[in-house]
Amino acid sequence: MSENNSALIHLKDISKVFLTDEIETHALSGISLDINEGEFLSISGPSGCGKSTLLSILGLLDSPSSGSYSLAGKEVASLNNNERSRIRNLDVGFIFQSFNLIGDLTVYENVELPLVYRGLKTGERKTRVLEALEKVQMSHRQNHYPHQLSGGQQQRVAVARALGGTPRILLADEPTGNLDSKNGAKVMEMLQDLNKEGATICMVTHDERYNEIASRIVHLFDGKVVDETVAAANH
Repeated sequence: MSENNSALIHLKDISKVFLTDEIETHALSGISLDINEGEFLSISGPSGCGKSTLLSILGLLDSPSSGSYSLAGKEVASLNNNERSRIRNLDVGFIFQSFNLIGDLTVYENVELPLVYRGLKTGERKTRVLEALEKVQMSHRQNHYPHQLSGGQQQRVAVARALGGTPRILLADEPTGNLDSKNGAKVMEMLQDLNKEGATICMVTHDERYNEIASRIVHLFDGKVVDETVAAANH
């Protein structure tokens, strides 16, 4: 792949090796990939091919064994733990398969929490939380608790929590994995709308139906990029 210095994310020869009981597992092998601002990238492939490992590295939740990763022109390996945490909090929004909402906080408080960590003032936090909930059509449930919501509603709140921080990139790990097909389709529509508004999205999915809403699909197999296609939706 040709090098794109203007890419939001630039990966070069990224490998990840896990050592367990003296056995080496090569989760990723020589991944080179650029993700551009405003792109909707889908990472596809069978279970165990390295999709979630790659997403963890993109989100600075894990580090590669070798290779280089630049985010917005900054080499990630040179960052200390505080800087990595700061970038995760400011630049990266996460949407997980299991929602990861805090059960004893209301919908409003779940969306607000990352902004509290960021030290934003109450007024700005309120504006951001209400805007994010409005975007995912969950304003009317802001005082409810996660156990009072359906799976689809919980995932929409998780999307709102990610959006509240106005991240540079949204990372979605199997965002429809715990949802029925109807709610899954709604969440995917929402991601598509966010992308049309300018959000950069990188999604991991094993569901081929949802690949077509992405602008580009990267296919992984055994920790390697084996194919890359421009989706039909990308006119």
